[in-house]
Amino acid sequence: MHLAELYVHPLKSGRGVRHGRAFAGQAGLLGDRSWMLTTPQGEFITARSHPMLTQVRVTMIPGALLLQAPGMPLRAAISAVYTQPAATSVWGDDFAAWHGDATVDAWFSQFLGQPCQLLFIGEAPQRQQKTQAAPLGFADGYPYLLAGEGSLADLNGQLATPVTMRHFRPNLVIAGSGPYEEDDWTVIRIGPVVFDVAKPCTRCVLTTVDPATGQRAADQEPLATLMRTRQFDDGVRFGQNLAARNEGLLEVGMEVEVLETTLAF
Repeated sequence: MHLAELYVHPLKSGRGVRHGRAFAGQAGLLGDRSWMLTTPQGEFITARSHPMLTQVRVTMIPGALLLQAPGMPLRAAISAVYTQPAATSVWGDDFAAWHGDATVDAWFSQFLGQPCQLLFIGEAPQRQQKTQAAPLGFADGYPYLLAGEGSLADLNGQLATPVTMRHFRPNLVIAGSGPYEEDDWTVIRIGPVVFDVAKPCTRCVLTTVDPATGQRAADQEPLATLMRTRQFDDGVRFGQNLAARNEGLLEVGMEVEVLETTLAF
């Protein structure tokens, strides 16, 4: 097995950026989910309720985030401007981030058609992970999301219209594994980095948003099929949440080694 794709999502719910290599820290891939939109009251905004967020293209440049969206002028969010503490939360996890540029807020407010503000997690995130004493950005709950190409192929074999891996917004895509083989992994190594498999990733309506258009599928696929085939007590599962034990540089093509599994032989 090997690492087939690497994705960084600098803006939560924004379009992911595919990389050939990326630095993997305990907080996640460098720059991943470092920015997030909220209401003026600090309530987080995602593509679950605003699917057109998936059409915001982001480019990480030194000290800034370059923003592009359909019908909007180019805009840059300069991280050094984000110095105002702002209370926010992600799924009930309360913490502080940083607010800054009102012109960027106005840009997003115009694009989404409602008042909102952009927050930056900062160079030293105050949010902490659930499973280890390490910082966490604006991810839903864990710093890494892994999915297997074998699982996607199995799902697409049941769909009238195949979907892409981008529908599931992973950081790490694995090639060479069987369908849902990753469900049984508990510890893996990718190149120099060892990961603990923390918990399965449960899925929602966001999987029905076409990443190419920002439109929801009228037939509610692939979620409808996953609800029939991958429904568990905790929800609909596809992919695994990971936490890194150490740090290192990941590159596409690196070997993936399973160190521990739930299976006993």
